[in-house]
Amino acid sequence: MNHEPYKLIPDDFTAVPSIERDEAVLRFVDGFDQLDAIGVLVPSEGEVPASVGLHRETLESAGFDGKPGTTLQLANASGTLVVAVGGGKPGSMDADSWRKAAAALVRATQRHARIGFELTDTANMDAERLGQVLAEGVLLARYSYETLKSRAKPTALTEVQFLAPGLDSDTAGSDRAAAERGLATGRVKFRATTIARDLCNAPPSHLTAAGLGQVSQDLGKRFGFTVEEFDKQQLIELRCGGLLGVNAGSAQEPRMIKLSYRPEGSPSGHLGLVGKGIMYDSGGVSLKPSDPMHLLMKMDMGGAAAVLAVFTALRDLGCNAAVTGFLMCTDNMPSGSAYKLGDVLTTRSGLTIEVKNTDAEGRLVMCDALTLAVEDEVDGIVDIATLTGAALMSLGQLTAPVFGNDQGLVDLVLESGGRADEQVWQLPLERAYRPQLDSDVADISNLGGPYAGSTTAALFLAEFVGETPWAHIDIAGTMQSDKDDAWRSKGATGFGARLLIDLALGYSAG
Repeated sequence: MNHEPYKLIPDDFTAVPSIERDEAVLRFVDGFDQLDAIGVLVPSEGEVPASVGLHRETLESAGFDGKPGTTLQLANASGTLVVAVGGGKPGSMDADSWRKAAAALVRATQRHARIGFELTDTANMDAERLGQVLAEGVLLARYSYETLKSRAKPTALTEVQFLAPGLDSDTAGSDRAAAERGLATGRVKFRATTIARDLCNAPPSHLTAAGLGQVSQDLGKRFGFTVEEFDKQQLIELRCGGLLGVNAGSAQEPRMIKLSYRPEGSPSGHLGLVGKGIMYDSGGVSLKPSDPMHLLMKMDMGGAAAVLAVFTALRDLGCNAAVTGFLMCTDNMPSGSAYKLGDVLTTRSGLTIEVKNTDAEGRLVMCDALTLAVEDEVDGIVDIATLTGAALMSLGQLTAPVFGNDQGLVDLVLESGGRADEQVWQLPLERAYRPQLDSDVADISNLGGPYAGSTTAALFLAEFVGETPWAHIDIAGTMQSDKDDAWRSKGATGFGARLLIDLALGYSAG
């Protein structure tokens, strides 16, 4: 009789299953070839493009009003599906609108492999920017996590053609050439977001802290950045008491994964990125209730996933800044050896922390990385973490709060979020709440009062950055989507990857 335990993880499982899933050909054309479906941008008022073949009254009688995000599938005698895609008021299309329109078309043509998109309102758009957002919208909306499904996979997207009569194609420096460059940029940013999504969607027993270390090593070799892994003994030697305390109840070893990218020539600045990497968060001794949110705690490493994803894009997009990343990885489990309420942890900075809730663990693993980033003499630090339920309750699933001690850096985060359509909103780092973190037995506690939980969490992190410019993004609400929504596919969103790529590409010291 075979008494070997059943193997949970398939031999062929990989946390990042198919980086090359973006094999679809994306191109601008002068005329469509034979396609399965063609989308046409239709404004909410004015003339209807002739290629739709219907008058506005007919469209309206079918329930199509041309508002952004709406679509209507139309039969066509040629056998090619025509999809009317809402464009809103004429002249209103901006970058975000085009990204969402492309996503809407893809969602309306899920069973089609070769599609086209007739662009009728591009006058106000930079050609390269247009290409980028079209690629992002098309590819991000087609994403689905099928790695562990044994049944038939969805129809693969093989080609997307964009017909934009307003783009000049006659010269080498034409709008068409710029738009093609934009498509290439959008593909790189999609690839990074896909990596973040795959890592967050992977089951917790399939992707451990050590497993994320191996994924990082593999991606580093492929995309031109260096990776250093620090195991439990090395973390002890580094005095990373925050990460070690959270790991105490786990059967899996922790990892700190340090990522380094250096450009050719003198860097424009040195940016530090810190990502929370709780591979699964049970809440520890402060056990979470068994509700739908508990199921999502495999995504509590969404910050680390986003930071790792950023590094896969820096070389290919020609980043001129030096970037150093810290992924602080462990799961948070209850056991006989788990850290307990009332324990005091000693961090690398020397500050001691009284544990008042073991489910406020994200800030504990990140504080040591913030200290290490300061020791590396970075010019600025941005951390990203699925940190507080208060972020979800206050701003919902579409917007992440950002805090910081330097308005210039916070403004850069806000601007990058706007360009990426990854919405962030600045909340005040209200110092009057700092006494809520006072402890009777240690320098600081890891829990504030019953209100302003996102703010008190940010105030805790601020203790470890000193005077270094710093911004903190709380993605507890934006890490996942309950449904397919524009470029967000159901499940992990990969939020933060494109925002931080944009930030790194434009970053400079001072």
